[in-house]
Amino acid sequence: MKFLTICKRVKILVPLLFFSISLSVQAQSVVLSGKVVDDAKKPLIGATVIVRELKKGSTTDADGNFKIKLPEGKYLFEVSYLGYRTIKKKISSNTKDLVIQLTSEENVLEEVLVSSIRAKAGTPMTYSNVSKKEIAKRNLGQDIPVLLNYLPSVISSSDAGAGVGYTYMRVRGSDASRINVTINGIPYNDAESQGTFWVNLGDFASSTQSLQLQRGVGTSTNGSGAFGASLNILTDAVSEEAGGEVSNSFGSFGTRKHTVKFTTGLLNDHFELSGRLSNIYSDGYIDRAFTDLKSYFLQGSYIDDNTLIKAIVFGGTEQTYQAWFGTPEARLTGDQQGIEDFIVNNGLTPEQANNLRNSDRRYNHYLYDNETDNYWQDHYQLHWNEKFSDKISTNIGLNYTRGKGYFEQFKENENAADFNNLIADNSDVIVRRWLDNHFYVVNASATYTLKGLEIIAGGSYSNYSNDHYGEVIWGSDLAPGTNIRDRYYFSDAKKHDLSSFVKANISINDKLNAYVDLQGRFVSYRTNGLTSDRDPLDVDKDFNFFNPKLGLTYQVNDNNSLYASYARANREPNRNDFEGGNSQHETLDDFELGWRLNTGSIKVNTNVYYMDYKNQLVLSGAINNVGEPLRETSGSSYRLGLEIDASVILTDFLSIQPNVAFSANKNRDFRVPIDGTIENLGNTDISFSPNVIFGNALNYKPIENLQISFLSKFVGEQFMGNLSGRISDNERLDSYFTSDLNVIYEIKTNKIFDSIVLTGLVNNIFDREYVDRGYYFFFDDTWSNPGVTTTVDGAGFYPQATRNFLIGATLKF
Repeated sequence: MKFLTICKRVKILVPLLFFSISLSVQAQSVVLSGKVVDDAKKPLIGATVIVRELKKGSTTDADGNFKIKLPEGKYLFEVSYLGYRTIKKKISSNTKDLVIQLTSEENVLEEVLVSSIRAKAGTPMTYSNVSKKEIAKRNLGQDIPVLLNYLPSVISSSDAGAGVGYTYMRVRGSDASRINVTINGIPYNDAESQGTFWVNLGDFASSTQSLQLQRGVGTSTNGSGAFGASLNILTDAVSEEAGGEVSNSFGSFGTRKHTVKFTTGLLNDHFELSGRLSNIYSDGYIDRAFTDLKSYFLQGSYIDDNTLIKAIVFGGTEQTYQAWFGTPEARLTGDQQGIEDFIVNNGLTPEQANNLRNSDRRYNHYLYDNETDNYWQDHYQLHWNEKFSDKISTNIGLNYTRGKGYFEQFKENENAADFNNLIADNSDVIVRRWLDNHFYVVNASATYTLKGLEIIAGGSYSNYSNDHYGEVIWGSDLAPGTNIRDRYYFSDAKKHDLSSFVKANISINDKLNAYVDLQGRFVSYRTNGLTSDRDPLDVDKDFNFFNPKLGLTYQVNDNNSLYASYARANREPNRNDFEGGNSQHETLDDFELGWRLNTGSIKVNTNVYYMDYKNQLVLSGAINNVGEPLRETSGSSYRLGLEIDASVILTDFLSIQPNVAFSANKNRDFRVPIDGTIENLGNTDISFSPNVIFGNALNYKPIENLQISFLSKFVGEQFMGNLSGRISDNERLDSYFTSDLNVIYEIKTNKIFDSIVLTGLVNNIFDREYVDRGYYFFFDDTWSNPGVTTTVDGAGFYPQATRNFLIGATLKF
């Protein structure tokens, strides 16, 4: 009986207890709402708000508002937005009418100049942002493509194998000539070749405030069309306080970097002068492939409440020993018979043959002491940014780039006709092949903002001229009347590029945002004269392009958003394409569908893309006589892929940043000439487009001033040509997996220096032997375009460095 009474009481008390607990929990939990704004108290869309103690977070909506459900109490909030100073402050959960104001690091330069071409949190495009702090972690002398190697769908490489000198980057399988690069909104790609020569930007990472890599077509930008990605770089921000730093690093292969930076801080609250001097040297992993880079950066700024004027001068000189032709396959595999066959079929001299027989995977084709590239480039930029009101701001940018340089080559047993009869037949000759160019640019944009609406209109005009010529500077048997430095070929080139765009971000309601971006681009290219092979090259072409972009972003809730976009891009052929007989323009239709998750401790970006090409110029797998990749028209082709990247805070001291890209990259009904007959090979793989790319960073921070990162990269199998290995297995590049270890330790000090930052980097820590680029050729037509015969006779590869290290110290004051 007593037991039954107890049971009845329990039956009554248990629901009451749960009800009481429920009321208690509800009473102790509140929804904190607030708003994040900028210097001008305009809402910041997509700002990140994190409550560290609870590992919870949110992002701001189209009006800058956020909401977070949390128990009552005081918590440490961290609020961040790219281009603005991150703030940390204790905030009570009961705070009403909370407004958090972030201060812009770049003042109006970030807000006005770069925002005209950058994607924002609500933009329906696929992109990655990299801040100055992230760049600094591994900035020990390697070039920007190498520093970006761990971003989604990115593959980087270098001729010398050590990440210094001639370095390259591919995104979604597209090479550097198809990646639009701008510096402060000014086009950096060479207007004629459309390539990006990072060797002319030695230590530029040390003067970079932030950068954004947009994959696919992205937003309308200035300069050449983006067929794989666009990369826009913002240089150093104005510093309010005086300071400086001295940085030195040393490492494998004689690599060293010396950098000195300074800033006066704001003088009279309006003026700042800052600058950098750098020298980078490396012997290179490949034999004799040294690099010597000297560079500078100087900036003068004027700033007040509504005006920012910046005058920027940067540039430098480079000398690089050539490693254009990589290493023959037989040398890498140790195939002695293959080495002998290569010697015979390529007609190597006894000295060259001895070099090939006795070398290893560091083999370099060149032996002449001064087989070097020498180039000087200086950039002069002026930016004027004006804010007329909270609604209207403008930017004008002016640029002049002066470039001049040559590479020197030694050639044996040459024909007189190939050098305009300046030498006798079968004599040796040393030549210099020159480029001498001028590049003028004017950019302008205006931004109008109103509640729920942002309109940006702008345009760009560039004028480019370039002289190509070759000089004979020595000959074993010069023809009568020949003088040293007589020219054996000359060609001039002129290119005009005019573009205009209008972009609109429209907040349809609290959850739905529309994006419209319309661009017109008008290009003219003229050249006449002779190529270095003394073939006529006369081009007179005009191209008129219309590039629309449309998209929607839907904010599902505080943590989730979806986006969909369509973008079209067109681009003209480059000089090498015209030389090869390709004069058609390319067209790309890019469809993107994405999902973004941001809970504070977990950020996930997932997107599916479909890129449909017409007349895509794909790398053929062959190179020309100066190591430049040759391209061929694929007709109809596509890239279909899935990209996922994440940032997960596991604990207060441990986080991971994985990313993976799966893709199918196909030429449709690819037709090639084989034994004089055009054959349809069906769908083939696009060259240099692996189906899988995986990257990860495991970050361990046991104490505040120490961080250890373990970075990994896997690149799947790929083909050097577009025949999918159907002619020869020499086309195939094996998959590879590499790992790096990065350690950063900062010592705070009150004497002389503000802090001392010690950095260590071990590249390829597991000592893998791998190659990430190559080419194949035919002994009956060496360095020619593939597809002319059923037999591929050999391949060359670019081996990358085995285990190597870099260590550095930065003294900040």
